[in-house]
Amino acid sequence: MSSRLRLWVLAVGGLGVAVLFVLACFDLPAFGGLRHPYGDRAVHAALARHTANTVSSVNFDQRAFDTLGEESLLFGAVVGTVVLLRQTRDEGRLPPEPATVAPPVRRYALVALPVTLLIGLYVIAHGQLSPGGGFQGGIVAATALHLLYIAVDYRALERIRPVGLYEVADAAGEAAYLLVGTAALVTGAAFLTNFLPYGTFNTLSSGGTVPLLNAAIGVEVACGVVVLLARFLDQAVEIESGDRDGEAEAGT
Repeated sequence: MSSRLRLWVLAVGGLGVAVLFVLACFDLPAFGGLRHPYGDRAVHAALARHTANTVSSVNFDQRAFDTLGEESLLFGAVVGTVVLLRQTRDEGRLPPEPATVAPPVRRYALVALPVTLLIGLYVIAHGQLSPGGGFQGGIVAATALHLLYIAVDYRALERIRPVGLYEVADAAGEAAYLLVGTAALVTGAAFLTNFLPYGTFNTLSSGGTVPLLNAAIGVEVACGVVVLLARFLDQAVEIESGDRDGEAEAGT
C-alpha cells in the first residue's frame, strides 16, 4: 500500500469518526433540560444495587472495567517512575540535612496530620455512601503523611514511610481489584459483576462488591502516590545534597 493510499484511508476513516461524533452530539440532552436519560438510568441502577452514592455505583459497578483501566494507569506510572528513578550502582545517597521549621508551622502541621489522615480514611470507607471514594480518599491519606515532612524534616518522613512496604501495598491494591473481578467469574458471572448480597441501603455493608473495589482503589492510590513522591523527593534531596558538597569543595 502506497503512502498516498494510506493517507486516503486515514482521511476517510477520520471523516467517518467525525460524522458519527457530530451526530452523537446532536442527540445529547440539552444542557439544563428536563430530559436526563443517562443520569436517570444511573440513579435507578444505583438504588437497585443499594449504593447510596450514584457516582461510586457508576465507577465500581456500571463501569467498573473502565475504573480498572484508570487504576492501572496510575499503577503503570508508579512502576515506570520506580524503574527510571532507581538508584544505580554509580550513584550514592547522602542523608538529608536537618531543617529548621518555624514553631507555628510545626505545631499546626502536627495537629493537621492525624486529622487529615482520618478524613482520608473516612472518605475511602464511606465512598459508597457519600461523595468521595478510593481515588479522593487515597490522595488525602497520602497527603497527610507528607505533613510530617513540613512539620519536622525529611528524615522524620522516612521513618514512617518505608517505601518497600508501600510498593508492595500498591501492587496489592491493584491485585485486589483484579481478584474481586475474577471472583465473579468463579460464580459464572461476567468479570467484575457483583456477586455479593447488596446489604442494607445506606450502611457501610451495602452496595455488594462496590465497597471492596472502592477500598482496593483507596489502597492503590494512597500507596502509589506515596511511592511517587518518595522517588521524586529522593532525587531532589540527593541533588541538593550534591550541590552543597560541590560548593563546599569549591570553597576549600
